Amino acid sequence: MEALNHSIIVPYDFTEVAMNAVAHAVNLSKRLDTGITLLHIAKKDTEINELEQQLTAEAQKINETYNVKPACLVKEGSIFKTINQVAHEVEATLIVMGTHGMKGLQKLTGSWALKVIVGSKIPFLVVQEPPKSAEEEIKLVFPVDFKSENKEKLKWAQFMAKYFPSKIYLFSATSKEGVVDPRTKANLVFCKAFLEERNINYELVLSKNDASFSQETLDFAQSRDADLIIIMTTRDIAFHDYVLGAQEQYMIANSAKIPVMVINPRTDLMKYGYGNFG
Repeated sequence: MEALNHSIIVPYDFTEVAMNAVAHAVNLSKRLDTGITLLHIAKKDTEINELEQQLTAEAQKINETYNVKPACLVKEGSIFKTINQVAHEVEATLIVMGTHGMKGLQKLTGSWALKVIVGSKIPFLVVQEPPKSAEEEIKLVFPVDFKSENKEKLKWAQFMAKYFPSKIYLFSATSKEGVVDPRTKANLVFCKAFLEERNINYELVLSKNDASFSQETLDFAQSRDADLIIIMTTRDIAFHDYVLGAQEQYMIANSAKIPVMVINPRTDLMKYGYGNFG
């Protein structure tokens, strides 16, 4: 698997939405100077040979379209475990996934997508449509609330800003009276200092508290024609969250079809107080 190391993984199910994910991965791979690996999860061992041939043919089409030839990998397993296992084995840089899932298995919309993502140490970029035409500056919406995990997103905002000219919108939660919670304010101070020290362009915008913070984040991102929203999953998310509908799944499957980078809280960073950023 050494040739696949540090690839961008694209879970691929031969559908249009998977090809949309490939288009995003191609844009990223050119900036990051990394390879792309198409990953298909087979239900049975006996299907692997045939699927490998189909996937190789798809990789050839992608090469003809984008002048980038992805590696191919077919694994027997479950979409809820195998995608992350493979990504960790090859130390993938990123997983770019369409919101509709593996063919013949569960469709990855909303809660199913979230179940695939939760637990991964590698960020997911979840997309619904092909990338927009290239722009001079990428607009990233970075919601900030009271949770300490907010700080973990910063290194990925820095990562994107390093490779793409970017403007980051720090979108802050407020109370109905327009007051910023002291914990949220502390996170904002940390975020601003982090971005300023690295000369990363940003703007602070306060929410109006007219709706849920996740809905306001989506509305704001749409109003600014954002290219990306960076969110965290809830720490220790429980089964009932999937059933009742965690806020993350609404963000992932947003009606504006804005790409969402989803990062899981790192329990191994808790002892550092989230302060050990490069």
